[in-house]
Amino acid sequence: MSLHQQHQRDRRLFLQGGVAIGASLLSRRAVADTSTRSESSSAATSGEKQRVAIIGVNNRGSALAKGFIANPDADVVCVCDVDSRAGEKAAAMVEGLSKQRPDTATDIRKVLDRSDIDAIVVATPNHWHAPATIMGCAAGKHVYVEKPCSHTAQEGEWAVEAARKHNRTVMMGSQRRSWPAIIQGIEMVQSGRIGKVSYARTWYNNRRASIGIGKQTSVPQWLDWELWQGPAPRQPYVDNLVHYNWHWKWPYGNGELGNNGIHMLDLARWGLQVTYPNRVNAGGGKYRHDDDQETPDTMMVTYDFPEAKTITWEGISWSPMGPYDDQVGVSFHGSEGTLVVLGTGYTLFDDHNKEIETVSDAGGDTAHIAEFIDCIHSGRLPNADIAEAHRSTLLCHLGNIAYRTSSTLHIDPATGKPQDHPDAQRMWGRDYAEGWSPQLSM
Repeated sequence: MSLHQQHQRDRRLFLQGGVAIGASLLSRRAVADTSTRSESSSAATSGEKQRVAIIGVNNRGSALAKGFIANPDADVVCVCDVDSRAGEKAAAMVEGLSKQRPDTATDIRKVLDRSDIDAIVVATPNHWHAPATIMGCAAGKHVYVEKPCSHTAQEGEWAVEAARKHNRTVMMGSQRRSWPAIIQGIEMVQSGRIGKVSYARTWYNNRRASIGIGKQTSVPQWLDWELWQGPAPRQPYVDNLVHYNWHWKWPYGNGELGNNGIHMLDLARWGLQVTYPNRVNAGGGKYRHDDDQETPDTMMVTYDFPEAKTITWEGISWSPMGPYDDQVGVSFHGSEGTLVVLGTGYTLFDDHNKEIETVSDAGGDTAHIAEFIDCIHSGRLPNADIAEAHRSTLLCHLGNIAYRTSSTLHIDPATGKPQDHPDAQRMWGRDYAEGWSPQLSM
């Protein structure tokens, strides 16, 4: 039986008892975490429903809308998308589930002007994540932002600053931080169950099709191309970019490292209890398809930390076979054993590779959304607070910078910034369309 099959078996066995265990872990962490946004936090009254707007509903946003609808402490009152077709489809879906028709909009600025909206969910392309977060904070909204929390390292710093300045709950959609079995596994790594842990391996494998060669053409009637670009410098519309292939273009996306690597790197950093690396190097290239993709389809990144710990990332976009017969995962290697996070749980091995136990649960967005709402009510910092989100997302940015500059980056471990490398330092930020710099909203 493969490890993947075992996960499916143990998922069924764990559902009854594991959810209770995970709930206990979540509760214990909530009691222990007394950190709040600030002493002057104007936390919502417990039980008060949060009126939520979903920004970007073509794919991930619609899934999150369903999660917020299912939460008794939230109402989805508005959906916003630059694709009018997606907006109408999402509005109909929300109405079908909640029996209330949400408002529709195309311009986030009009949504943020509304005083009756308490929180926004940012599920746009990556180049909008931090600007929308910053604009939301400035407008007095709490923010649930999808991963990665920023398109550049500088934007991540600005997002943290905005959250603190405006005293808002800002949380990244790294939902694995709320999955009970994974919480349990991370606690085992941190508690010394597998001995001294010095290394974590992360990976993501897939078999992605070519994005082809785009043709410049007129903008479709259903798309507001000006707003889709938003903060990004203006470029002509091409027919192979919207709605997904922007991931592989540097002006809008962060490649597979920022698309899926962020989840695994976040777990690795969490488990190893490290913050900023002191050295980063990257290798790989674009090998599979002759098309418009700019980001690598094969990539290996090594992060060395001053605590004498290392994280590696392997991303292969054209071969689905990954370690442990799984496309995505993290393995923590200790002096007394190994713990492997796959799917919604973990497998524990002794120091002779003998399997000791496999534990998994249901996963999903439910617990993470509940965490977000609870933090709005209580004022405490969420498990995926924007500061933690920035530290993990920064690993993606540093890996991409190392790749794009073909260099080993020497990092200031106090700030996470590259040292003595002008090209890398220039990539810390980006250029913006006139009038769209996030700093203008802070």
